[in-house]
Amino acid sequence: MIAKIKNKNNVLTALYERSINHSVDDVWAYLAENNKLQQWFSELEIQELKTDGEILFDLGDGNFERMQITEVVPKEIFAFTWDKNTVRFELEARESSCLLVFKEYLHEVTEHTPKDLAGWHVCLDVIEALLDGKSIEDREALWKACYPKYQQAVTDAKADL
Repeated sequence: MIAKIKNKNNVLTALYERSINHSVDDVWAYLAENNKLQQWFSELEIQELKTDGEILFDLGDGNFERMQITEVVPKEIFAFTWDKNTVRFELEARESSCLLVFKEYLHEVTEHTPKDLAGWHVCLDVIEALLDGKSIEDREALWKACYPKYQQAVTDAKADL
């Protein structure tokens, strides 16, 4: 199931919800510890895990994009800038699992937006697989399967603006 894209005050928000059969502590580790974060998003490196801290995005050519951490509440919230947008992970403990809610606030919608949304979808799948002790061998194939769905979802959501 793909993310829901909603319009609130003329800002589109992509909302992903995943019930993960692991503890908040385990899920948080994959969001906030570089050695685990880089297993699902190898280009990211947290410099300081705190509000107003920084994450570096390795562009692969010796350059880095600096992203600001906008909110950290350990084991609950991790939010940061993503180009002109903002992303936010929210964790909620359940009896024997964790609800992971991921939001991307789309302040700027471009032709690249569906690519990012499909990418986040794959990232969440990879986090779940890693927590389950598995791997996703062909992330690109998974992305290619999701991408057209996000193209349509963004087109539909933009029509509602």
